[in-house]
Amino acid sequence: MTFKDYFSGHAADYSHYRPRYPSELFDGLSQLCQAHDSVWDCATGNGQAAIALTSHFRQVMATDGSAAQLSQAPAHPQVSYQVAVAEDSGLAENQFDLVTVAQAVHWFDREAFYREVRRVLKPGGVLAIWCYGKPMLANPASDKLLEQYYGHTLDDFWTPERRLVEDGYRTLAFPFSEIPASPYTMQVSWTLPQLMGYLYTWSATQRYIAAHQINPLEKLAEQLADAMATAQERDRFSVSWPINLRVGRL
Repeated sequence: MTFKDYFSGHAADYSHYRPRYPSELFDGLSQLCQAHDSVWDCATGNGQAAIALTSHFRQVMATDGSAAQLSQAPAHPQVSYQVAVAEDSGLAENQFDLVTVAQAVHWFDREAFYREVRRVLKPGGVLAIWCYGKPMLANPASDKLLEQYYGHTLDDFWTPERRLVEDGYRTLAFPFSEIPASPYTMQVSWTLPQLMGYLYTWSATQRYIAAHQINPLEKLAEQLADAMATAQERDRFSVSWPINLRVGRL
């Protein structure tokens, strides 16, 4: 089993610039669970979802295959962090009311991971997986530039797994009793440097830099600055990501 580690090299940037999930997402997942004792946040990264889950569950087990990512996760009395891969967690059987995977299941050996989920979930427990794709900018001119960066500049540097994200996980095998999922959206008001910091965390941006020894974000930042100036967005602008969520019960 090979752990696909594309983010350890810039774990601090990932922690700082990745957007936070809306509290309504965790409210909704909590309402689907029969009990609220324990949740496994798999591939937790820097613990964004894990920390949010503490508002609804007594104990959160947060695992990730990257020790560098976990080093950026904030300490919390209800969260236990552990280095472990999704497909072989080492966790005890039948102990979790909920298993969550945020923006990561496309990297997994999903057949092996689903076996692990069945092993660690309590009967009637819930699995929730979600992803988000390219951010949308409110200004059409800026959004077009970002689309060109995503789909043209970086096109050769996305891994095949990224296509699953673009499809919103709809084509993923999901061998659980599926529950209709409510729609959620992440929304932020960002400066241009914040957006550039976020785009720097993209695995395709990192591959482009490694291949060309040039940071493509420098050109994009200039283009966006011009576009935002004409749209009177010099200070802050709206960025949103629709969340694609699939939920199932064991």
